[in-house]
Amino acid sequence: MWVILVLVLVADALDLIDATITNIAAPTIVRDIGGGESLVKWLSASYALSLGTLLVVGGRLGDRYGQRKLFLIGMAGFTTASALCGLALDPALLIVARALQGVFGALLIPQGMAIMTKTFPKAMLAKAFNAFGPLLGIAAIGGPILGGFIIDADIAGLSWRPMFLINVVLGIAGLIVAFKVLPRDAGNPEAKVDVLGALWLGAGMLGLLYGLIDGSENGWTALPILCLIVAAAAFAGFAHRLRTAAAPLLKPVLLRNRGFTSGLAIGVLYFAAINGLMYVVSLFMQLGLGYDPSRTALGLLPVTIGIMVGAGTAMALVTKLGRRLVVIGLSITLAGGLGLLAVVTASTVSTVSLSAALLVIGAGAGVSFGTIFNTALGDVDPDEAGAASGSLSSIQQIASALGTATVTSVYFAAVADSGQEHAMELSLFVVLGIAAACLAVVRLLPRQAAALEH
Repeated sequence: MWVILVLVLVADALDLIDATITNIAAPTIVRDIGGGESLVKWLSASYALSLGTLLVVGGRLGDRYGQRKLFLIGMAGFTTASALCGLALDPALLIVARALQGVFGALLIPQGMAIMTKTFPKAMLAKAFNAFGPLLGIAAIGGPILGGFIIDADIAGLSWRPMFLINVVLGIAGLIVAFKVLPRDAGNPEAKVDVLGALWLGAGMLGLLYGLIDGSENGWTALPILCLIVAAAAFAGFAHRLRTAAAPLLKPVLLRNRGFTSGLAIGVLYFAAINGLMYVVSLFMQLGLGYDPSRTALGLLPVTIGIMVGAGTAMALVTKLGRRLVVIGLSITLAGGLGLLAVVTASTVSTVSLSAALLVIGAGAGVSFGTIFNTALGDVDPDEAGAASGSLSSIQQIASALGTATVTSVYFAAVADSGQEHAMELSLFVVLGIAAACLAVVRLLPRQAAALEH
């Protein structure tokens, strides 16, 4: 069973690392294979979009066909997609391969928790869950740092490619172990999977992102406008599907819950803002301050440390403070953002001041990340809490895709007009405005968070 835990941790760590590693690598990849601003925007967005759109579907496919089978398919597909990323010779293939990583990640990630819940004794399950936070925290810190040093080491003259190719080694080892140790399960043929709903959602998000990215980069011609129209039609189809599907991705009863929908809206805005900000901070460090990838990875380390400290503190206080903790987290984020704005607008950017501001932003993010969604579940019936939580996880990934595309579009548009410093300032104003808007509507959240066992 401990081997199963390690296997699940490796799978989750691969997802976590690949979700963030391109933040560091994007400028180097663009210099190598081209693609310009579009590739920078799509590198993270394509992965997060496909992962978020299919995450709930992946969990239900595991219920229907068996978690072991879906875990093996997901691991094999993720490994193959990683190889395609590492061997890609042009931007189009790399973006497609990143999207495939997200697709197979959505099949892989939900199965681990389900397998553990089914097979672990209760006492061991509690110990396993306690191990998740610290170990995935190490992955969150170590992944981008490892990526930065891999790029600078230029192993065998391959530059950024070993970042993805190392997944092939880990994936093959994981497949061998999974085939030997994962318990067989028949699945439940009665479990329903709303693939059509996921397709409507995916089409809507793809049209929205493509329209925003192409319009911001090449001007608002007929193509980006048409993409936004198609996105609106697809979202309408998704809304209709929520009302008519036997097992919709998001249960309509949840959307009638004011606290849940408020938390959903705040979460989308906040996650989009923070993910977008972290991406442009990485770009600013490399393109504006001249940092190399390894120095950039170390420069972002205070954010991750802040997130870990903030999240650990919030976990102990969320059931006691409820939505007041959301206010605290958003306020800390605003304070850190204002501090970063002061650092960027100074005549010389101090490394110490930059690290301090990023540490505060990370602490605010750590307090807010789990707290917003835990509080959104405060008025949700316990029987609906599992489905609601899974939906929120998907929304978090979709918000990440939307945020990286939108905030980087603002950044690059400002770079073209006024240079790196002004671009960073404008991006910060956008993020601060979003955080302030979230703070203004926190009162719509339930007063108390959901019990942790939900």
